[in-house]
Order: sequence, then C-alpha cells, then structure tokens
Amino acid sequence: MQSLELRGKLQENHSLAAHTSWRVGGAAQRYYQPADLADLQVFLSQLPEDEPLFWLGLGSNILVRDGGFKGTVIATLNRLNKLEIDSQQQTVYAEAGVTCSKLARNSAKANLIGGGFLAGIPGTIGGALKMNAGAFGGETWPHVQFVDCLNHQGALIRRSADEYKAGYRSVIGPENEWFVAAGFVFKSGDGEQELEAIRALLDKRQQSQPIGLPTAGSTFRNPQGNFAAKLIQDCGLKGYKIGGAEVSPKHANFIVNTGGASSDDIEALIELVQQRVFEDSGIKLQPEVEMVGDRL
Repeated sequence: MQSLELRGKLQENHSLAAHTSWRVGGAAQRYYQPADLADLQVFLSQLPEDEPLFWLGLGSNILVRDGGFKGTVIATLNRLNKLEIDSQQQTVYAEAGVTCSKLARNSAKANLIGGGFLAGIPGTIGGALKMNAGAFGGETWPHVQFVDCLNHQGALIRRSADEYKAGYRSVIGPENEWFVAAGFVFKSGDGEQELEAIRALLDKRQQSQPIGLPTAGSTFRNPQGNFAAKLIQDCGLKGYKIGGAEVSPKHANFIVNTGGASSDDIEALIELVQQRVFEDSGIKLQPEVEMVGDRL
C-alpha cells in the first residue's frame, strides 16, 4: 500500500489504547499519520475504494473496542495542524488536527471572542465539526462559515455551512466525505477578558468533573429538558463499577477507567446505566461517545 510518494508514517496492527482518552482498545489494522493535507490526499487516492476508514484526533469521545478496527485509522492530531487567524476579517482557518483549546486561546489572544467555549472541549476541530461539539453553553457550528472535506479518492471539496444540518451533538451532510479543515467567524472584542472567562470556566470544570482520570468526557447526551447526570444519580449509580470501569463519584455522566478496565467493562457499564435509567424513568439515554471497531 505504501508508495515512494508518501511522506507520512504507516504502521500495521498498531495499538490504539494510547491514542484514546479512556486508555483502552485494540489495534488498528493500519494506522496512518499523514505529513500534511497534500500527503493525506495522495494516501487516500491509493486506498481501495471499499477500505473502512476511521479518523482519529485526541480520541476523547470514542470507545475503541477490544477487537480493534479492521481498516485504516487516520491520525490527524499534530498532523493536520494549520491554524491561521485574521483579526481584521474576524476569521479563523483551522485544520482538523488542531485542538479545540488551541483555537480558543489563540483566537482570544487575537481579540476574537465567542470561541471561548471550545477550551472546554477535550478534542480536535475535526471531532468538533463531526458532532457539533459544545461546552459551557456554546456549540461549534454556529461559528462555521465553510468546511474543507476529503472524499475516498482524496479529492478536496469546499462546502458552505448551509449545506449541513447541525443539531445537538449531530451534524448531517454529504456522505462519504470527511472534515479536514474549517473556516470560522468570530466577533472582535476584548481578548484578555475572553481569556479570563476561559480560565474561570476551566476552573469550574476542574471542580465538577473528574479531570485527570482516563475518561471520554460526557458519556451520554442530555435528554431534552433533563440532565443525564441527574438521571444516573437518581438511580443510585454513582460509584458503581464493572471491572475497572466506574460511574464517577464526582460526576455521574462520566465513566472513568480506574485502572485496568477493558473496553468491554466500559461498554457493559454504559449498557447497564441505560437499562437502569430506562427502568427508573422511561428515558433511554443515548451515548455521546462513538463505539469503534469490534468486540473480541
């Protein structure tokens, strides 16, 4: 599969556990770290048309199953890392591997405000675009002007934001295309005040969430008019464990790896929480995390 034209790094049977925030999961059949966007286009153009693909950023909103991923994982973190800020035009161009926190802080330093919420999202721009990630009352897509995508042949396509329908933690648009960059629009304002607001929000998160433990962020979406954490807590599940996976005693909508958890432990705990909450309230919680690959 590899060619002299490629400048990235291709590995086979590469463990994904170290690349996910839960620190669990099997191996990718193939794992590619592109040198840059142009290199990724060449790589994609050489893949079989039916090759399964998974795009991996910080690995913070996924559960890679213990059986791994039969296909190619494309790792964008620190690879698709272009970040261009134009204070005059109030625009930011960011590739998919840029972290959300980096975009938030650098935009504020350039006196562009409105993106501070991104500092609370432990992921990359690619993941934020895919799921309309949000935090602290803000969401990604209201600020998107356009996106750059690649298809399976490696062709680069620019689309306007109005070609997509963004909702709560969901984005619907053309199929078989993957986000590789986006143009954002923010407002001009007091960047120092924005940075101070970011610090305050992160301090608040530190107090209420199990920061520093292997977790994937919020495990479940909040049902309309309710909160997943409250529903889980009302079932008495705070601190409940299966193997090394635990419903966080600090915040019930976080499942943490207390050490030695398997993907199966975490998935079994997710299913148990769904079952208990449904029995107690009639509400079927929907996971916010994406399940990737095969069970053993």
